[in-house]
Amino acid sequence: MKAFEKNIRKVEPYVPGEQPQRKVIKLNTNENPYPPAPGVTQAIQNLSVDRLRLYPDPTSKVLVDALAEYYGVGPDQVFVGVGSDDVLSMCFLTFFNSEKKILFPDITYSFYKVWADLYRIPYECQKLDENFHLVKEDYYKENGGVIFPNPNAPTAIYEDLDFVEDIIAHNQDVIVIVDEAYIDFAGRSAIELIDKYENLIVVQTFSKARSMAGMRIGYAISNPKLIKYLNDAKYSFNSYTMNQTSLAYGVEAVKDKAYFEETVGKIVETREWAKEEFRKLGFEFPDSKANFIFVTHPKYDAREIFEALKANDIFVRFWGSERIEQYLRVTIGTREEMEVLFDFLRKYFAEK
Repeated sequence: MKAFEKNIRKVEPYVPGEQPQRKVIKLNTNENPYPPAPGVTQAIQNLSVDRLRLYPDPTSKVLVDALAEYYGVGPDQVFVGVGSDDVLSMCFLTFFNSEKKILFPDITYSFYKVWADLYRIPYECQKLDENFHLVKEDYYKENGGVIFPNPNAPTAIYEDLDFVEDIIAHNQDVIVIVDEAYIDFAGRSAIELIDKYENLIVVQTFSKARSMAGMRIGYAISNPKLIKYLNDAKYSFNSYTMNQTSLAYGVEAVKDKAYFEETVGKIVETREWAKEEFRKLGFEFPDSKANFIFVTHPKYDAREIFEALKANDIFVRFWGSERIEQYLRVTIGTREEMEVLFDFLRKYFAEK
């Protein structure tokens, strides 16, 4: 090792899902199969190219205001960033500094470990139960902060709001972050609790329900004090996080509530139909409340199914990690895409 390498920060990076550059049935990264709201297309046409030579508004006011109006909160309660990953990373940097271990589930979004290692934050993973549910009592002990997704990923399990509030109520001396990337496919949001608990931060994204993964827009909603701390850290890190196009397109996506509800409804409808199709084929899975299903088959190896699907240009997600080595995560595509998936699986099992 060279002398200078001793002072290089080294981390095990997050590994994102594959992004094939050819036409495939892509059910591996939980993207929305439908296009963004029609107003986004109009915004693309209306955006002046001349504006691109100018820096964007560092406060992201137009988007912050649109989100504040949509959720019925003050603009000083909204923080936006380059996808929810950027927002969550800034939360780790800003709020998890006590030197006590932060807590999050053992089976969850794997970026949490990466950020903790990157910022040298000690952490302890709390095991999900045998049915992949959070064990709320595991979060009652002393800690330096709590974060968990609801619905969880990759399990797709949603915990009801009373359950979530119980964890928050037992941790009022630290920051609690509820990561709600998939909440629009599930149930009540913890945003309902932000006025009740001054230590709560709720993070959401445009990548799933709003069909804008390619634009990288995420946001946090909390009380004005915590949002100010986030903005102070942001302005010390990078003042211009949101580009002109993301701001313009994001506003239009928020405005069209009817289109948003229509596409979410189609995904939920297809998800419920897909559950029945998986059951007919003998798959088992936790009850999904997200835009994906976490499946396993008692007779067939997950890796072999994954490889067979991939060889036929159907991409799903496989980890092979501890406790989930026999599970596949399958994003809900269009009805037509899902029918291709099930046609292949029926043929594959018939030939085994």
